[in-house]
Amino acid sequence: MTVAELSVSLSSDLLALSQLRDRLNLALRGKPEVVERVLVCLLANGHLLLEDKPGLGKTTLAKALASGIGGRFARCQCTPDLLPSDITGFNIFNQSSHEFEFREGPVFSDVLLADEINRATPRTQSALLEAMAERQVTVDTKRYSLSTQFFVIATQNPVDQHGTYPLPEAQLDRFAMKLSVGYPAAADEIRMLQDAVGSLRSGNNVQPVLSLDQLSRIQESVASLSVAPNVQNYLVRLAQETRRHTSIALGLSPRGLLTWQRVAQSHAWLSGRTFVTPDDVQQVAVPVLSVRIGLDPAEAETVIQEIITDVPVPVCQE
Repeated sequence: MTVAELSVSLSSDLLALSQLRDRLNLALRGKPEVVERVLVCLLANGHLLLEDKPGLGKTTLAKALASGIGGRFARCQCTPDLLPSDITGFNIFNQSSHEFEFREGPVFSDVLLADEINRATPRTQSALLEAMAERQVTVDTKRYSLSTQFFVIATQNPVDQHGTYPLPEAQLDRFAMKLSVGYPAAADEIRMLQDAVGSLRSGNNVQPVLSLDQLSRIQESVASLSVAPNVQNYLVRLAQETRRHTSIALGLSPRGLLTWQRVAQSHAWLSGRTFVTPDDVQQVAVPVLSVRIGLDPAEAETVIQEIITDVPVPVCQE
């Protein structure tokens, strides 16, 4: 591909991404910072954990994202009686052909909403863990590949913890980021009510603005974004500080460190840079670390800010 063709392709990708951002901001009014971090997580090819109260627009956001990229959307309501096969799929005997046929589960999608994931049993959570970690599932010893853009948006209610199974650290480490949506401002709620009058929007006829091929191309560009040695050294020193901090029982793992770098690359790409700066690392520190260090949200943010303050910031070199 020539330089001119690359430039045209990049312009097309940026335009499509801008349109996707606008669509998500319409779906989740008054939360541009949340939308931006969702895009960062998507372009980093990670998975997202939303920890917040019910009814704040998490499902609407997931559906808008799936329709925006022209991807298949699936929803899984996690309950204690949910079986691993309800997630992955199962084999069923066909009386006509006298053979077993595989029926795909909801993981065979591009965007999967796993609602109230901590209500599923550990056995079912482990089935989803393989799908998230390997983008594949194993059913009756046979492996099935999932979409390369397979993106999980999982939710959990931080208030009602009765009858829940807390996610183990190994599964939490598979999420790139943890976000909280929060209540919208009064003006945004008024606009939401105005839009709802006389409207039964289903979203079924909404055309995608970003193709899966474009998304894959952007994700490859993000993964190739330059990270200078001094910025990588900065990331390592921050990770080591999480392992020494007295408030943190389990410091950042090497896998978590790799995720932090990828998310920082995504933040830099969305900011229009071809290299990662220490500011990119700091901007994504709270959502990346809070899902891993086992502290409640308020304490986690305080501890993370302490770590960022304690570790000297390097002079960035392009």
